[in-house]
Amino acid sequence: MRLRGGRAVVAVVTVFAVAGCTDGTTGASGPQDTAGRGGPALAAAESLTVKGRALRTGYDRDRFGSPWADTDSNDCGTRDDILRRDLEDVRFGDGRCKVTAGTLDPDPYTGRDVTFARGRSQVDVDHIVALSDAWQKGARGWDDGKRIAFANDPLNLLAVDAGTNRSKGDGDTASWLPPNKAYRCTYVAAQVAVKKKYGLWVTAAEKAAMKRVLSRCPEQRLPSGGNPTKAPPRFRAD
Repeated sequence: MRLRGGRAVVAVVTVFAVAGCTDGTTGASGPQDTAGRGGPALAAAESLTVKGRALRTGYDRDRFGSPWADTDSNDCGTRDDILRRDLEDVRFGDGRCKVTAGTLDPDPYTGRDVTFARGRSQVDVDHIVALSDAWQKGARGWDDGKRIAFANDPLNLLAVDAGTNRSKGDGDTASWLPPNKAYRCTYVAAQVAVKKKYGLWVTAAEKAAMKRVLSRCPEQRLPSGGNPTKAPPRFRAD
């Protein structure tokens, strides 16, 4: 079974290119909102609270709930939702949920086409704002429901080349940017949107790096949408 153009399934994101920041759509760049309802990304970056990075002490992936929980109650795990949204020529193994194959056309982080086949690790679903980074900038004090929502929010998720994603680690804008320079404005705008939505702070170096990137594309719009910032009660222990 194949599906093409299924990436308008989950969230809403604005996409602009660095060169001239012209309105438009891309391939595997997440969901799109050419109306740009979120507002200017540069102004949003200016509004983020600046604090120092807290210690990583106590961080564990499990603090953000079971990986890829079905928080939107569509009977599919979040990872499959994002693969279905971001891949072209999607194939399913069971109905229209378990994604078994597809293509990133192109991968937003490198600009190259990347083939996805289930069981192989050429494609990851990246947390645009890494869970560990979030933990050190406010998420440590959240309740379970907010952390689970954050980990499964389509606004913060993107299918990307696995090797490039793993080079990112838990880096923020000050320490890592996609090699594909044409995607950097979109990427940084997404980080700003996620941090603003969830009330995460940024370091001084991070905010300066965000402003530096976004000053090259001052018309870049802020992505919007995604899931509520609180997971449904069945996922919460609080």
